[in-house]
Amino acid sequence: MPVYLYAKSIILEDREVPQAYLEIKDDGTFGAILQEAPAGEIIDYSAYHLAPGLVDTHIHGYASHDVMDNDFEGIKAISEGLLSCGVTSWLPTTLTDSTENLDAVCETLGQHVGQETGAKIQGIFLEGPFFTEKYKGAQNPKYMSDPSIEKLDKWHRLSAGLVNKIAIAPERKGVKEFIEFANSKQIRTALAHSDATFQQAKEAVDAGANIFVHVYNGMSGLHHREPGMVGAAIDLKGVYAELICDGHHVHPAAADIVIKARGPQETVLITDCMRAGGMGEGLSRLGEFEVIVKDGTARLKDSGSLAGSILELIQAVQHVVAWGLVSLPDALRMASLSPAKSVQIDHICGRIAEGRAADLIVVDDAGNLKATYLDGQKRFG
Repeated sequence: MPVYLYAKSIILEDREVPQAYLEIKDDGTFGAILQEAPAGEIIDYSAYHLAPGLVDTHIHGYASHDVMDNDFEGIKAISEGLLSCGVTSWLPTTLTDSTENLDAVCETLGQHVGQETGAKIQGIFLEGPFFTEKYKGAQNPKYMSDPSIEKLDKWHRLSAGLVNKIAIAPERKGVKEFIEFANSKQIRTALAHSDATFQQAKEAVDAGANIFVHVYNGMSGLHHREPGMVGAAIDLKGVYAELICDGHHVHPAAADIVIKARGPQETVLITDCMRAGGMGEGLSRLGEFEVIVKDGTARLKDSGSLAGSILELIQAVQHVVAWGLVSLPDALRMASLSPAKSVQIDHICGRIAEGRAADLIVVDDAGNLKATYLDGQKRFG
C-alpha cells in the first residue's frame, strides 16, 4: 500500500503546491500529488515543506573521509553522512593530484558505484588537474598541466563512464579541443582556478564549457577594464555559477550579485566540503596539505588560505534564505534542480516528479532539516 506525506507545501520545479498529499508508492517512487485526503496511511508533516533531495555536485569529503583516500568504505561513510545534510545525490569530487592517483580513484568508483547505501553517486567531478598556479587555492601546483584529452579519456574509461564533470583553467593550451572532446563523452566542462581574461573564458564557453566553479574564489576578479572570470560568470549567457554560501568564502552581497545576474535557475549551491565536514574543530588534511578547522572555516596550516569548506548543503540553503537573497523554494531548487541540470542528471534527481525515485527532504520555513527520505524510506530525522 502506498504512503502519503501531508505537508504545508510541496516544492516542485516550477511551482509550490500548498496543503497537499504526496504519494510514495510501494516501489519507492513518487506517485501523485493530491489536494484531497486519500484513503491509506498518512504521515503528517503539516507544519513543514517537502522538497527534492539535495544534489551536491562539488564535494570532496565528509565525516573524516576524503574521495582521494581511494577507499570505497570511506565513500560509503560519506554517502551515509550526507543524508544528515539533506543530500540524496552527489558527485564524489577529486583534487589536483598525480595521474596515477586519479586513475586509481576513477577505477575504484567505477567498480563500486551502486554499492553505496546513502546518498547516491551520480557521477564524478574531476576538479583539476588542468589549472593555473596563480590561483591554485588549496590545490597542489606540482600536478598542474595543460588539458590532456588522453588523460580524460582514460579517467572516463576507468570510471566506466562515471566521470561527468571536469574543471579546467580556460587560459591553458588546447582548451577548445579538450572541451569538444569532453562534450562528445557527455562530460560537462567547468572553469576554475584560473587567471583567464573575460575573452578567454568566453571562448571556453563558446566551445561548450557551462559551469563556473565557486565563483569569486580561485579566479581573476571583476575589473571595469578587464572583467575576468568573475565578469564572465556574471555576464555570459547559458552558464551555471557555483557559490559556496558558508558566510566565509563569499560575502552575502557578492552572492546576491551572482543570483540577480544568473537567477536561481542558473545559480548552483555547492559545499566544496572536505573531510572535516561534520567533525568539529581541530587539525585535518586536504590532499597533501595540513588544514586547521576553526571558527567555521578550513584553512591551510602554512598559508591560511581557505581549503574547501566544512559547509553542509542544507546550511547553504538556510543561509541564502536568512540573508534575504531568495525565497525558500528557490533556495532549495538552487541546491537540487540547478546543480542536477548543470551536469545533465536532472532526469534522475533534483525534482519531485511521478515515477522518479522518492528521494526527498522535509524542512521548516527557515530550511532546517527535519527528515531525509531515500527511495521512499525515511533515513534521517
